[in-house]
Amino acid sequence: MKLDILAFGAHPDDVELGAGGILATHAARGLKTGIVDLTRGEMGTRGTPEIRDEEAKEAARILGCTVRENLGMPDGRVDYSHESQLQVARIIRKYKPEMVLMNAPTDRHPDHGRASRLVEEACFLSGLHKIKLEDNGEKLAPWRPKTMYKYLQFYNLEPQLVVDISDGFEAKMTSIKAHKSQFFDPNSTEPQTVIASEGFFKSVIARAQDWGRIIGAAYAEPLISVRHIGTKNLEDLQ
Repeated sequence: MKLDILAFGAHPDDVELGAGGILATHAARGLKTGIVDLTRGEMGTRGTPEIRDEEAKEAARILGCTVRENLGMPDGRVDYSHESQLQVARIIRKYKPEMVLMNAPTDRHPDHGRASRLVEEACFLSGLHKIKLEDNGEKLAPWRPKTMYKYLQFYNLEPQLVVDISDGFEAKMTSIKAHKSQFFDPNSTEPQTVIASEGFFKSVIARAQDWGRIIGAAYAEPLISVRHIGTKNLEDLQ
């Protein structure tokens, strides 16, 4: 199955927080989208891997994603070894995305920066003809995405592109709420965490509103481009 957009996240809720609006907006336009989580988030303070698996499935459904996979890498120890790079490259060749989204280059959680480097390098290796990869015995042809972007999460980094997600904002927030074990719940008896606070949830909304303000939209999500951004017509840019 070929995808238009494939988003990678170190943990099961990363994509929803950083690029959920982008996926929802483009899925509503008919594009095929997918999510690949590198880990099951098993080191998280709240919830269990099994609970998080189910939450991730529901969140993907809400965003209109065609596929969601988990690579089962160790949470808290995501690395960018050659073996890990080939694991990600295999997924890229399998789904042949035109665009790949990935974690921020540096962030509060160290897995995010490592995942960012891992996916970026895997995108390059996926295009090398002399690297041979298979999926269930089927040979996978080389494939390199046309564009690659890094979504922002905890830190306020400087983006090169801001995307209007007004049409997909409601789905974004609903998909985040699908991760019930991780975020604010006044009735929860689990330990308090930064992202489980009521203030954090409100900050996600405020951030999307502020980026929207910058481009004259109700809500938006920022992206860091791995390569220079080009356009054939300046009138296409806001």
